[in-house]
Amino acid sequence: MKRIKYLLPVSAFALACLAAPSCNKLEEYNPSNATADATWNTPEGFITAVNAAYSEQRSWYGKEDGAFMSESGTDLWYNRDKNTYARQLTQYDGLTAADGNPHKAAWVLLWKAINQANAGINRIDGAGFTNDAEKNRRLGELRFLRGFYYWHVVETWGGVMLRTTETQSPVLTAVRSTVAQFYDQIFADLQFAADNLPNEWLVNASTNEYSRATKKSALGFLARAYLSRAYYSTGAEAQGFFTKARDVANDVIARQAELKISLWPSYAELFNPARNKDMGKAGGEALYVISNSVNPGLNYDDNGNRLFHVYQAPYMGKPGLIQSLAYGYENNRRLMPSLSLLNYYNENIDSRYEGSFQEVWLANATTTFTWTAAQATTYQKDASVIGKTIAPGDTAMLITKQVIADKATRKYVVYDRNDVYNTDGTIKTGNNYVSLRKFRDPDRSAPNVQAGTKDVIVMRLAEMYLISAEAEFQLNSPGTAATRINVLRTRAAKPGQVAAMQVTAGDITIDFILEERARELAGENIRWFDVKRIKNGQNGAEAFSAYIKRKNPDVNKVQDFHRLRPIPIAEMQALQNAAEFGQNPGYQ
Repeated sequence: MKRIKYLLPVSAFALACLAAPSCNKLEEYNPSNATADATWNTPEGFITAVNAAYSEQRSWYGKEDGAFMSESGTDLWYNRDKNTYARQLTQYDGLTAADGNPHKAAWVLLWKAINQANAGINRIDGAGFTNDAEKNRRLGELRFLRGFYYWHVVETWGGVMLRTTETQSPVLTAVRSTVAQFYDQIFADLQFAADNLPNEWLVNASTNEYSRATKKSALGFLARAYLSRAYYSTGAEAQGFFTKARDVANDVIARQAELKISLWPSYAELFNPARNKDMGKAGGEALYVISNSVNPGLNYDDNGNRLFHVYQAPYMGKPGLIQSLAYGYENNRRLMPSLSLLNYYNENIDSRYEGSFQEVWLANATTTFTWTAAQATTYQKDASVIGKTIAPGDTAMLITKQVIADKATRKYVVYDRNDVYNTDGTIKTGNNYVSLRKFRDPDRSAPNVQAGTKDVIVMRLAEMYLISAEAEFQLNSPGTAATRINVLRTRAAKPGQVAAMQVTAGDITIDFILEERARELAGENIRWFDVKRIKNGQNGAEAFSAYIKRKNPDVNKVQDFHRLRPIPIAEMQALQNAAEFGQNPGYQ
């Protein structure tokens, strides 16, 4: 992709947010010193307004802040080494209106993005479009993005303020809108986008701007939005939203050829770095991607996709191992898997475990390692390993979810589940753990380069099967839900294990669906939203906090009100009607 050049007027930086102080810190980029009014009055110039509306998604997707917002604080992850980095979100320790980055940064950036989308939507009639289809395609992009951002807002902070017009000066009063009102706007935006966006953006025979929103993107997020909305209702209203979620997801599945998507035959290939750039293109599995160049200097923020840092396990300095592009950059590692996440997989029949995680490291040092008595003591080895060697290419380290009875006599480093976890699921030290390898990026220029090159897969076709299955279950059709899930489980089956991977109506429970989503989507920027949606403590559902404490017992400070994040205190203090507007429940 090319570095995005765009123009933002001063008015686009006057965020539709609650605080003037936040707005004062923003800087605008105006390469030509032109104003928006002068630039956005032609279709060619208006594209800069559309491009700008895409930019802030990169602050969430492909960055550790987004991983903390959307994956941590759930049943799946805990701080590596049991440290306290971003503990407000990973452990619900100190999550207050006054503290808790990165949620404060996300608030500002999302409102900045929404205001830019509103600016484009409100100004498009003055852009000089003479072709209605072209105009509606650009408007479809903007409305897709507004719906996309508003879904993140309402699911993170609940019913705050809903704005559909460009804010041109600091807003010092605000009125809350309901969750239902948010979703009505999200549905309208995504439906317009689905009706008007193309199946692909072909510039010419050799260029496809594949990371722009398309029809499949809008339909995919519409299905997700209907599913999310259903859990805010009961009875017939909830059933109506579950029906819509199922129908839209099934529509995407049925129209794969038209939408130019396909369910890839191999789960491991989804995360093969060599295939990453194919995921968002015609025939790929992705419904929506955020693209990055292999040249970091061409990316909008010079950082690209940094998710390869977040879930990295330590390996450098172990016998036979040195830092390498293949094994990753471990200096900024953040999150390790919970024992529950590892236990969700039956790795004997399900290829998704090996496709997601790394347990074995082969020696990549250029010289042979020979065990000494001191090193044997350090790694709790039997004296019988002294003098044995690890040559380049030999197994150097095993970190496994299994129990290894003879680990002391093996000639390589071994950490098994008993080294990492206690029997109650709590973590012992968190110094060594199975590594999520989905986001490995061996195409960087050097092992210690932090800027990533891989496209971020925001949504893929597999999620449509999972949405359809969850909706069918809630519509009292567990057999149909099992049929949908079995499509993914058949793909994931190891050779000869297809029959063993099949499930029936009797296997389908809401917890099974939540676990299946983890097996398929672990680390893919969705888990917090899944848990808060399903474990809402309503209509007999298990409570959010009870579920997390049961599955991830180190996260023991979580409470049910943590299903929403607090509105940052600086924003509340700038509001002239703060008492009337009100903080989210549970926060001061």
